[in-house]
Amino acid sequence: MNITEMTATELSAAIRAGKTTAVEAAEAMLARIEEQDRIYNCYVTVDREGALKQAEAVQAKIESGELTGPLAGVPVAVKDNMCTAGLLTTCSSRILCNFVPAYTAEAVLNLQRAGAVILGKTNMDEFAMGSTTETSAYGVTRNPWNTEHVPGGSSGGSAAAVAAGECIYALGSDTGGSIRQPASYCGTVGMKPTYGTVSRYGLIAYGSSLDQIGPLTKDVMDCAAVLEAIASHDEKDSTSVARTDTDFTSALVDDVKGMRIGIPNDYFGDGLDEEVKAAVLRAAEELEKKGAVTEHFDLSLVEYAIPAYYTIAAAEASSNLERFDGIKYGYRAEDYNGLHNMYKKSRSEGFGEEVKRRIMLGSFVLSSGYYDAYYLKALRVKALIKKAFDQAFAKYDVILGPVAPTTAPKLGASLSDPIKMYLGDIYTIAVNLAGLPGISLPCGKDKNGLPIGLQLIGDCFQEKKLIQTAYTYEKIRGPFRMDREPAGADHTGQGETGMCRTGQEGQCYE
Repeated sequence: MNITEMTATELSAAIRAGKTTAVEAAEAMLARIEEQDRIYNCYVTVDREGALKQAEAVQAKIESGELTGPLAGVPVAVKDNMCTAGLLTTCSSRILCNFVPAYTAEAVLNLQRAGAVILGKTNMDEFAMGSTTETSAYGVTRNPWNTEHVPGGSSGGSAAAVAAGECIYALGSDTGGSIRQPASYCGTVGMKPTYGTVSRYGLIAYGSSLDQIGPLTKDVMDCAAVLEAIASHDEKDSTSVARTDTDFTSALVDDVKGMRIGIPNDYFGDGLDEEVKAAVLRAAEELEKKGAVTEHFDLSLVEYAIPAYYTIAAAEASSNLERFDGIKYGYRAEDYNGLHNMYKKSRSEGFGEEVKRRIMLGSFVLSSGYYDAYYLKALRVKALIKKAFDQAFAKYDVILGPVAPTTAPKLGASLSDPIKMYLGDIYTIAVNLAGLPGISLPCGKDKNGLPIGLQLIGDCFQEKKLIQTAYTYEKIRGPFRMDREPAGADHTGQGETGMCRTGQEGQCYE
């Protein structure tokens, strides 16, 4: 099998067995990126020299017996909102076009300790604000299944890179579905862990009470292995939880007999595409045939999740993004008159339209006279949503539903209507509001050959139940692979101006 087609566990086993090396694996991935990323634009930064140096060091440790884990020597891509020491980290924004951190995010460090080789940083919606990876200052990312369609967002670059074979697996971040939705659109596996499971230290914040780092992989086995590697208690993150049950690979069991699966009626109402609905319900039937007990129920409060989420997330974003002012680092306007004018011009020029929209919304709901009416009310709704899930999990082990109302829309279709884009997150954001774990995996294709995602939601700290259920379904479904020749027009050269090959400086689209 071609290296680029392997899963992480397959590739690490081949490296340990001496069938290939970490250096050969890195070279294969870099060659794939060089060959086709001009089409997909998955990467903002590709660190060729750094990746090869890492691979050489990792290979020596593998040969000495120091590294024996399932990720040793395996090339990985990292979403560009996670700090990497000495490597450009832009959040796909003009305002951070020249920012090179002095430290590395804890989740990325955990991967490096496991022997992972960092290929580079993936494209994303600017500051993770978007659902299509079209708000990036470095150009749009295209869906490898069909280049006329979006890959989802905000972790669209990571999901597309995995689907296109430009990395073996990737890290993303999920604030309201930003791992699970692009995983659904790109036919990969994506998991958002329980809040606090993976350290947020070094993750450039969007919504601090909602953000969580997680894996995007080719299959459930890789997902469990990566999550096991990145999960850790970190004193540098005050929200980090000290867990003793992070042996997630132990949940790779093909058995759901007696598993209680709830199917919320609220997730199958108006707005859900019929092909998506049919594929998700077929998946439920297959699990039932394996011995699971399925039941439809009313979750309630789903319609309130969208306004609550965008109120809370925007409020936190307006505070988190105050630090980007062009003084100590990042973009600074060239022509200004006085300090206040410099702030104004740097932020006006440095932030994109979607980011500015959410900053203004957040500032509004936090302002005097509106705090109680909007922000405080949203926090109360958040508590009610958590209570509704608690009641559901008193009866069910897992909740099953769609990831998104439709398959991947065409480029430009969502961005032209922000409200429509926001409504596309209706099935994912409640998971973040309640701090729950959720996983997306492919369960079929629509009439145009685009992937359909199945979402499984678990109670807090119950990732193992999700992994077991997902693994069982994956065994039923069989392999899910795309044709390496993407549908859609040829877009050769579209991504080149947005990519930095050395990792030292960035060039934004105007």
